[in-house]
Amino acid sequence: MPISTQAAKSTRRAAKSDHAVSTMETWKLEDAKARLSEVVRLAATNGPQLVTVRGKEAAVILAPEQYKQLLPKPKGHLPLVQFLQGLGLDNVVLEREIDTGRELAL
Repeated sequence: MPISTQAAKSTRRAAKSDHAVSTMETWKLEDAKARLSEVVRLAATNGPQLVTVRGKEAAVILAPEQYKQLLPKPKGHLPLVQFLQGLGLDNVVLEREIDTGRELAL
């Protein structure tokens, strides 16, 4: 969480346009530049960080995992269920023998 000094609190403003955006931590550009390491750390731990320029949304800092989720899937990518259905495993018997253990001579 950002340093909770009065100056830091006064520099952050809540975004009002989108619900998802309004839940993000908001930073003025000059504050984000001055405290970039903290903004990046918070993006990794607390979620996306919104950067504004003159009060307007300008950028969002994301963790790499969140960014990768937004990218389009590569051509030929199949969801796991469709991939497994395409293997033709319909005739495979998936039953196990009941194993009651083994006799041990102690």
